[in-house]
Amino acid sequence: MKKYFNLFDLKQKVDYKLEVLSGLTVALALVPEAVAFALIAGLSPLTGLYAAFVMGLVSSILGGRPGMISGATGAVAVVIVSLAISHGAEYIFATVILAGLIQMSAGFLRLGKLMRLVPHPVIFGFVNGLAIIIFMSQLNQFKDINGAWLTGNSLYILVVLVVLTMLIIWGLPKLTRVVPASLVAIIVVFGVVTFFEIDTKTVGDIASIQGGFPPFHIPEIPFNLDTLILIFPYAVIMAGVGLIESLLTLNIIDEITETRGRGNKEAVAQGIANVCSGFFSGMGGCAMLGQSLINISSGARARFSGIVAAIMLLVFIMFGSGLIEKLPMAALTGLMIMVAIGTFEWASLRTFKRMPKSDIFVMITVTLVTVILHNLALAVIVGVIIAALVFAWDNAKRIRARKHIDENGIKHYEIYGPLFFGSVTAFNEKFDVLNDPDEVIIDFEESRVVDMSAIEALNKLTERYDKVGKKIHLKHLSADCRLLLKNADKIIDVNVVEDPTYKVVVDKI
Repeated sequence: MKKYFNLFDLKQKVDYKLEVLSGLTVALALVPEAVAFALIAGLSPLTGLYAAFVMGLVSSILGGRPGMISGATGAVAVVIVSLAISHGAEYIFATVILAGLIQMSAGFLRLGKLMRLVPHPVIFGFVNGLAIIIFMSQLNQFKDINGAWLTGNSLYILVVLVVLTMLIIWGLPKLTRVVPASLVAIIVVFGVVTFFEIDTKTVGDIASIQGGFPPFHIPEIPFNLDTLILIFPYAVIMAGVGLIESLLTLNIIDEITETRGRGNKEAVAQGIANVCSGFFSGMGGCAMLGQSLINISSGARARFSGIVAAIMLLVFIMFGSGLIEKLPMAALTGLMIMVAIGTFEWASLRTFKRMPKSDIFVMITVTLVTVILHNLALAVIVGVIIAALVFAWDNAKRIRARKHIDENGIKHYEIYGPLFFGSVTAFNEKFDVLNDPDEVIIDFEESRVVDMSAIEALNKLTERYDKVGKKIHLKHLSADCRLLLKNADKIIDVNVVEDPTYKVVVDKI
């Protein structure tokens, strides 16, 4: 009978053996990724490895999504590369610390709930774009040190080993799930390469990972206003990129595991992790969708796998660098290609014929921005803006007015559809002020007054009727709408039908 342990989370049952094996698999996959992202950022490999250790450990212990893996990421590397080139690593460490403080503030202010505003097509585009990036980044392994494509035996050997890795990861779960298929694939390929003394690219060919415990280090920079002005824009962008990628990853893992993470808690944890990373010589980072999916697909569901991954990564750095540097890159390449295949939302392609054209456009746009610019935050922001504009446009066309004149000669306008900034023009076109009878009733029972643009439209409409000496009644307006309307006591009929209690959205200064 399997033994389960409650660790850090009393509600979460932990399969200790599975968590350890999953964590070990993730740690192996983290090594080349962390090294590659550090090099992209123009920093030493150890800054990426230290960031992966600190980010992974702190976010696993304190984060709001058990099973999610954090570390050095390409999205963060792209943000800080220009600062690293121009001012060096010390300014990067200070930027990471400041970005962490910003993320903590976002978490304390409970801004994680803003992720509810991200539409599903944006998430599809984000995930598909990230899957393509993961796949394309593996193509570098098929090139030599000069950037030329491999040919001959070197290419054939690499392809065979990559395919072998992928077959094991695909086929082993059909036979047994006792151990993670990814770990078995890495061990088998490593054994084949070692036993047959196959000459192929290894982790050590990328860079040495040997080092010690991450040293505590206060950034050696001038602590003045000029420094703050320099690093603040980078810190804000880094904090935003990190939070968006982390919270989207959290939502995706939530869907896979059918559980619910805590976005605000994760934002605080990411901030604390980045602050610690900056003080311990790391380049900072955020949640990693690829490694998180490796962990989840291996069966991990609790915090312990992330803790094991971080600790094992540190063990590799301090004691096992010689062995880890011998791992064939083909095994890790095959693993990441399978992650890319598993990450891509293939279901999104099958829904093309059923999805609205606007949603398809949003999804493709987010995917293209992600792939072309490698800027996940910008891709998500662009997608949200486009989706919001489409939503506003569609709702602006839904404002309608049913018109009739009763037996007393009073004209009724029964409004349905939301009244907001986008629908104000169409709303005003519904009324014939000059030709209407002396008394008019405008009924908002099937409508909602949404914002200040709508309130201003009502004010102007009532003024137009007042100028021609006609009496107007506004029915079914909420109390706050009445307060915002000029001369409300003269124009609102509160005796006909009970008014609603919804609130209009306004900015209070």
